[in-house]
Amino acid sequence: MPKMKSHGGTKKRFKVSGTGKIMRGQAYRDHLHSHKKASVKRALRSDKQVVTADAKQVRRQAPYL
Repeated sequence: MPKMKSHGGTKKRFKVSGTGKIMRGQAYRDHLHSHKKASVKRALRSDKQVVTADAKQVRRQAPYL
């Protein structure tokens, strides 16, 4: 049985934590920072955990992630 191919976009956007959770980057952090509070910008820095329902799809798209 040949290996499955991983989805390239999924590989770039998600990573697995040490405990096996799938982590994602936070939206709204790329530009337009001048009007955002410092506390909001700090909160946007950290990665967030993918919702369980979506994590199943991510694992299917990138089985070797």
